[in-house]
Amino acid sequence: MDYEIKQVDKFKFIETGSGEPLLLLHGLFGALSNFSGLIDYFKRYNKVIVPMLPLFDLDILHTTVGGLEKFVNKFIERQNYRNVHLLGNSLGGHVALLHVLKHPEKIRSLILTGSSGLFESGMGDSYPKRGDYEYIKQKTELTFYDPAIATKELIDEVYATVNNRIKAIKIIALAKSAIRNNLGEEINQIKKPTLLIWGNNDSITPPFVGREFHKLISSSELHFVDHCGHAPMMERPEEFNLILHKFLRKLSEPATVA
Repeated sequence: MDYEIKQVDKFKFIETGSGEPLLLLHGLFGALSNFSGLIDYFKRYNKVIVPMLPLFDLDILHTTVGGLEKFVNKFIERQNYRNVHLLGNSLGGHVALLHVLKHPEKIRSLILTGSSGLFESGMGDSYPKRGDYEYIKQKTELTFYDPAIATKELIDEVYATVNNRIKAIKIIALAKSAIRNNLGEEINQIKKPTLLIWGNNDSITPPFVGREFHKLISSSELHFVDHCGHAPMMERPEEFNLILHKFLRKLSEPATVA
């Protein structure tokens, strides 16, 4: 993937294609590359936007799910996006949920995949273990059903992040914020059309979490992807894209009158 990273004020982002905005939010160890298959596919149908979330740039007081949501809201306001299809993976899903609860007016639909917000079995209190490459390798591989998806390049990236003391502190702050910011009592307020795409082998937000989201969001539909872990858009991109495209097409069809 080789897209131009734009900068407007303090916001860095990818924006490609045209049509209704499809805005993608990555997770705690996520990066723009997580969405390469999704961007390549949907730029033909939508304006695809991927902001670089300031996971390590906020002051420690605002290094929280709420702090990231405020950043996303300011970004949407600055760019004057309307009718946004908001997609989030893992922590990005948690931020998307909070945004829809606080600012639903510019959101057309919500798409969650492996989202936190109800329950997540993260890296654990002992994480990150700085300097222990094998431990980081094992934890990164646990994200996927097929450990081969965790390439050496990806593992090296995570390893470098957790060995930066400031970044490690902020990772822990964000992980703890996600656990504290449980949205179980609020999620049933979401009325936007919602698509849930879950890996059947997700060990971080297991399948029961997807079912619970489905139960709490009355306007949701739930799809499971077999042989797939915590990041379906990375591990099973073709299946993920087909499910999402069908959902978006259905939203664009005029309502039938009985």
